[in-house]
Amino acid sequence: MGTKATIVAIAAAGVALAGCQTVRDARDRLVKAPPRCEDQTVQIYFEPGQAEVTPEGRRVIAEAAAQARGCAVRRVSVLGLADAAGDPSANLELSKKRAQSVTAALAQARLPAAEFQVAAAGQQGATTPAGQAAPLRRRADVTLHLERP
Repeated sequence: MGTKATIVAIAAAGVALAGCQTVRDARDRLVKAPPRCEDQTVQIYFEPGQAEVTPEGRRVIAEAAAQARGCAVRRVSVLGLADAAGDPSANLELSKKRAQSVTAALAQARLPAAEFQVAAAGQQGATTPAGQAAPLRRRADVTLHLERP
């Protein structure tokens, strides 16, 4: 290989290595970036008539708890909901159980210590003004109120 070809090969290798370094630097900046300590809301869905957190719900809770690490958790709001099918008092009780099971799952996910506000709405708000059932009311809404430590 001639001198000119050797210089071109060395330059090409340098550019390739620099590209790898740039990608590695960008990854390191993302991995080492401080947590985004902004309020976040997640919804945990349940099977009809059930208050047990599903495996998917546990994954959502685990992700939310992981994102909250490194932040100060000022407050956690959990609101249990139910759809409008069935007895209103049974739906209120079901929404209470949903809120409680989500609160327990948050504690199991090692969410940083915080003040919890737990409430239940039952089927209140589960129908539109025209009387139609609002879809996807079998859930609990969780809001993590976060701030930088």
